[in-house]
Amino acid sequence: MTPISRRQITAMIASLALVLFGATNASANDKTAVATLGSGCFWCTEADFDKVPGVLETVSGYMGGHVKNPTYEQVSRGTTGHTEVVRIAYDPAKVTYAQLLDHYWRNVDPFDRTGQFCDRGSQYRPAIFTHSEEQARIAKESLEAIEASGRFDQKIVVEITPASEFTAAETYHQNFYKKNPAHYWRYRIGCRRDLRLKQLWGKDAKS
Repeated sequence: MTPISRRQITAMIASLALVLFGATNASANDKTAVATLGSGCFWCTEADFDKVPGVLETVSGYMGGHVKNPTYEQVSRGTTGHTEVVRIAYDPAKVTYAQLLDHYWRNVDPFDRTGQFCDRGSQYRPAIFTHSEEQARIAKESLEAIEASGRFDQKIVVEITPASEFTAAETYHQNFYKKNPAHYWRYRIGCRRDLRLKQLWGKDAKS
């Protein structure tokens, strides 16, 4: 039997915590919904969505791959098929899925399928992982609306696909922007994320 590493144990505990959170929250509020979105570095995606009224919880993790319970080291090599995502628990009475997507589009480079901002590789590809047929419909309509607006002359390449198994990232990644704000802002500024978003969306950028 292959020994389980400490990092794998940490990832398993984080995943279990997510499951327990979902079960507990569902019993407390059966109207809680979930969205899973990828827009590059999950540190930044967490920070972008924690500020949205109606968002109850954000958890960084990995989705879309073929390796079970991947670690950050595995995903970062770009060989597992996963991309970094954030799983968002929200109150649909306070914020709709369509409104979350409106916020999402203004915090992603929708024309770059090979990474996001300074982070390169399929593990940073932008993606909307849908949890129902309704979410899939809304996501497709929101993409088509942007393309039909005439604002851009490029084709949007963001992946819209059914959600698959979610693996929570290691504990040190969760709420990184709060626990290590200096490191986080050095990274975000150095990555020129907000500069690119303003280039794309101008005054409508929501970073």
